[in-house]
Amino acid sequence: MATSSPLRISCTDCSLEHTDACDECVVTFILRRDPDDAVVVEVDELRAIRALNAGGLLPGLRHTG
Repeated sequence: MATSSPLRISCTDCSLEHTDACDECVVTFILRRDPDDAVVVEVDELRAIRALNAGGLLPGLRHTG
């Protein structure tokens, strides 16, 4: 069984860093929040995440609470 390496997302690796695209980026959204703030995923967003996961384009959510 092959072990998968962790997914690393870094703004410094993004070709659109420091552009207007940052304002609508999910990574920017998550990184700009306060450490104790929850990341809220709406139902439509969850459906999109699940569809991307089913297509192998995104890892599944790990939070189950």
